[in-house]
Amino acid sequence: MNFVYCISKNAPPRLLQVLLTPAPPPPRQPSLRLFARSLSVSLTNTNFSRFVLETSTTIIRNMSYHKPEAKTVQDLKDLAQKLRIHSINSTQASKSGHPTSCASLAEIMSVLFFQQLRLNVKHPRDPSSDRLILSKGHAAPILYAAWAETGLFSVEDLKNLRKIDSDLEGHPTPRLNFIDVGTGSLGQGVAVGAGMAYVGKNFDKADYRTYVIVGDGESAEGSVWESLHFAGYYNLDNLCVIFDVNRLGQSEATSLQHNMEVYRDRLESFGFNALVVDGHDIDELCKAFHCAANTKSKPTAIIAKTFKGKDFPNIEDLDNWHGKPLGDQADKVIKHLQGLMVNPNVKLSPKKVGKTGLAPEVDINNVKLCAPPNYKLGDSVATRLAYGTALAKIAADNDRVIALDGDTKNSTFSDKLKNAFPERHIECFIAEQNLVGVAVGAACRRRTVAFVSTFATFFTRAFDQIRMGAISQTNVNFVGSHCGCSIGEDGPSQMGLEDIAMFRTIPGSTIFYPSDAVSTERAVELAANTKGVCFIRTSRPNTCVIYNNDEPFTIGRGKVVRQKPSDEVLLIGAGITLYECLAAADQLEKECITARVIDPFTVKPLDVDLIVEHGKQCGGRVVVVEDHYQQGGLGEAVLSALAEQRNFVVKHLFVPTVPRSGPPAVLIDMFGISARNVVLAVNAILKK
Repeated sequence: MNFVYCISKNAPPRLLQVLLTPAPPPPRQPSLRLFARSLSVSLTNTNFSRFVLETSTTIIRNMSYHKPEAKTVQDLKDLAQKLRIHSINSTQASKSGHPTSCASLAEIMSVLFFQQLRLNVKHPRDPSSDRLILSKGHAAPILYAAWAETGLFSVEDLKNLRKIDSDLEGHPTPRLNFIDVGTGSLGQGVAVGAGMAYVGKNFDKADYRTYVIVGDGESAEGSVWESLHFAGYYNLDNLCVIFDVNRLGQSEATSLQHNMEVYRDRLESFGFNALVVDGHDIDELCKAFHCAANTKSKPTAIIAKTFKGKDFPNIEDLDNWHGKPLGDQADKVIKHLQGLMVNPNVKLSPKKVGKTGLAPEVDINNVKLCAPPNYKLGDSVATRLAYGTALAKIAADNDRVIALDGDTKNSTFSDKLKNAFPERHIECFIAEQNLVGVAVGAACRRRTVAFVSTFATFFTRAFDQIRMGAISQTNVNFVGSHCGCSIGEDGPSQMGLEDIAMFRTIPGSTIFYPSDAVSTERAVELAANTKGVCFIRTSRPNTCVIYNNDEPFTIGRGKVVRQKPSDEVLLIGAGITLYECLAAADQLEKECITARVIDPFTVKPLDVDLIVEHGKQCGGRVVVVEDHYQQGGLGEAVLSALAEQRNFVVKHLFVPTVPRSGPPAVLIDMFGISARNVVLAVNAILKK
């Protein structure tokens, strides 16, 4: 019997000498003790010590490994060269792209697709198929080439790369049925993969595995390490992260270049089973993937030493070839690659999805509150608290509703779901970029209804992940509490004052801004059933319940909460400023001025017809009040809606500058959005 080890070709000479020394055949049931005795050498070399410790814990599981037959290895080598040639041809046709970044991945992709991944090629989004995320999305041509080699589409289609009428875009997007998430904004794939793996292990309890390919350059992104920590903490042994360490970045060498031991040490410290391999050695890759699949209680990182432009003569491992087609070098390189192949017409098929360990069928349609809102008019309830109540209610209705939080669950009140269904609450700790990425992964393939909560202002640091979520056609729901200066003494670092602007820019997004507990519960219910990115803005202070429990709410439909035929001005507020508008209307009535008040409910889409209709009835005089900065919020949404209307005058009250710590009521007045300021604005607009 031969022992198999997951080791690098760069193992110390002393180790190689020991391994190559003939030893007596082991007994039928080899033990770790006998194995250790057979390595009776002094452990003076650090790398050798590491090897013995690693091997002593993995030898039993690796004994089941069977080395591929020589023909299979050669076929995989030939297929890797075919993938390189496809990548050259497609980037030549488009006159743009990243063939050298593809070349470093060729053997990895060959082994992954035709030795490791279990795929339903006819239905790539089969929920039981393995997942693959190309975090280094600029290497898309080789990903497309691999799928073409599976037979999903014609190899000839690869020449449509980057064309305006082709979905083979420069970086992958879910317009393609074999792409789950958009990639290319570097540093995000591990978080998405971790979300997929978490769902697979803890919710689906299925056999599918998740693989993420990360470039060594992008590993400088802090978000990568947030996600690696998450994966290690939750022991995601169904996750395998492959680092393509090809040494070269876009403009110069990466900081670590080929210092493989540093990568290994860092990944081990994050709780990974870290394997350093020659990324161009088929046999080593096969061993490593087998080792990953049989490692329990921890995720695996395969750290592959590769070369950019591998097997491209006079290009391999050289600077200044990033993002460039080979041009007049292409024919010569292709001829060289063809000369390295034994069988240019090699064809292999991926493994099929097994018949056991399948993902269960999931229904996430028509999610409802398990019980209607239950409040009394005049009750004082914070909308953030009502969010937590509603979250637990929809979770009781559908077991695929999950909550993710960033160590703020006792402030956002997502802990209400945790208390009811602890297994469906994912604590992501203070790592908001990973928090958002994990949610995007968890919602992939419609496996969960994901609600992500933290302070509204902290979503700003994850804007890129949210933006990429929209490109990925995600249905994640974001809930931002502690918005505006009305949070009070915590000060401006905790005040969400840019959040509406941020989410309004997201294509296809829906923005809810509920003002009381009833409307908040209905916002949660609606968001759970709405496609695209949803954002629910919740407030810290208590607000009065103004709606009956059976009040219906619809996306894009506001509410007139106060009106008289004699109204001279229309006031529009949301959240805490709706109540400032109502208070101002009371004060104005004492001055014999009547004001109408609208609660927009959703800022995007805004109920334009309602605002225009009632604005005209109030003489075209409108005052908008919001606990947000001027740019991009409710006021600018109203101004945009009225831009093509004649005879309107709009006064916009907003937080004009960076606030400070202080009591909420004092801050609201100091920064110009209190009832007193609304009254002043109305008097000013009536004088025009």
